[in-house]
Amino acid sequence: MKQVLVTTAHRGVFAGEIADDQDLSAKAMPLSNARMAIYWGTTKGVMQLADTGPTGSSKISAPADIPMLHDITAIFAIKPEAWAAWNK
Repeated sequence: MKQVLVTTAHRGVFAGEIADDQDLSAKAMPLSNARMAIYWGTTKGVMQLADTGPTGSSKISAPADIPMLHDITAIFAIKPEAWAAWNK
């Protein structure tokens, strides 16, 4: 499994895990151990969530598996330290 940040056409921002062999061009895919950024709380935009993770001002949902996330617009690699911050 690899950790990613996913955005959707509906302004959803999620961090979660996808299979190593997941087709990254897919517009829908399952997302395991996912959390949603309800409020980013960043100073450097949404991509800061992939670089350093949520800040103290961010509001992050409880974790859940998403059997199929639809209307994906972007997938970003998450750095290990950012993934750790998502899971605090």
